[in-house]
Amino acid sequence: MDRRTFKKADSLFIVVVIITSVVLWFLPTGFENPALKKNTVREKGRIVSVDNSDLRRFGLVLTGSQYLEVEILAGEFKGRKVKAVNVLMGQMSVDRFFQENDRVLTVLRISEETGKIVSARAADKYRIDVELTLFGLFALFLVGYARWTGFRALLSFVFAALAIWKVLIPLFLKGFPPLPVSFLIVSVTTTVIMILITGFTRKGFVALAGAISGVTLTTFLAVLFGAWFRVPGTAKDFAEMLFYSGFYSLNLTDIFLSGIFVSAAGAVMDMAMDIAASQAEVVEKNPGISRRELIFSGFRVGQAVVGTMTTTLLFAYSGSFTFVLMVFMAQGTPMEYIFNINYVAAEILLTLVGSFGLVLVAPVTAILGGFIYTAGKGPVRGTESWPGQCTKSLKSDT
Repeated sequence: MDRRTFKKADSLFIVVVIITSVVLWFLPTGFENPALKKNTVREKGRIVSVDNSDLRRFGLVLTGSQYLEVEILAGEFKGRKVKAVNVLMGQMSVDRFFQENDRVLTVLRISEETGKIVSARAADKYRIDVELTLFGLFALFLVGYARWTGFRALLSFVFAALAIWKVLIPLFLKGFPPLPVSFLIVSVTTTVIMILITGFTRKGFVALAGAISGVTLTTFLAVLFGAWFRVPGTAKDFAEMLFYSGFYSLNLTDIFLSGIFVSAAGAVMDMAMDIAASQAEVVEKNPGISRRELIFSGFRVGQAVVGTMTTTLLFAYSGSFTFVLMVFMAQGTPMEYIFNINYVAAEILLTLVGSFGLVLVAPVTAILGGFIYTAGKGPVRGTESWPGQCTKSLKSDT
């Protein structure tokens, strides 16, 4: 198989991923609620005036109602000004406090008979434009810096996000077994990401094999230590609300355990790719290197990378846990008590299992790379074939 054949296969795969992503975007999740859209319009609005005379303060907490005048900034009612009420319940985590000139998501209730606005409500601050701007900048810099590889990375980012939102979450809600479903989705997305980034190359095959092995090991560790930790799924935020929403049969503990290896999958892929790419460079510069030397080269790279990758997960998980730790420290809570609380134990399990998976994937990828790269002759970078398909040397993918 020559270079042209692999380029065609690579291009075809990209087209397939783009088409699949478009299909996923328009794919209904099965949980759309038509009642929430019937006679209801959601538009961007601006707060023109605010009446806070009904608000009452109790310490740091506000209760009562804000009476708002909102100007609609988009849609068929653009330019109209409507009255809206914002009720504060005294719960700072869910209450919204609005001020003049705030951009808000305005929910308009429309009369079915007359087509006029019956009522209006300021649902929350309007952030979609800022979110799209941030994503646009991210995409611009990614593609601008990494060029064609950056476009592939952006496509893999979008595909993975859609796979989680349109496939994984709906399957959870429909009662499918969380652990096998999560493993399948992570394996598929990992395969797509690796092929998108590296093409059909031995480097991609090594990275993919190492990443799948790492995800498998992390899944096993999550199930094993999850049973020993005995942390219920209700320890995570919003989990209990699923029961109140009518999803009584969900296995929240298995969903929580699934989240462990889903969270660690990205770091596992990074580790596998680092080792696969470094071994590819070694073999290209020294085609005569022995299998044993190549494996030990992978080990040495893995030892260097593991040191920072494990703390990456620690920082990632601890960052979302800062306020809880601050509360415990401010109250002088003993360490023994803190480590035995459900949601703290859940974060410890999340961090340690993910880090353990990273440590394991490093030597596994190095060993797999040692066998795969030395199975044929010649350089291994670029648009080379999968192992066993072709031994013809091809030029670099740069």
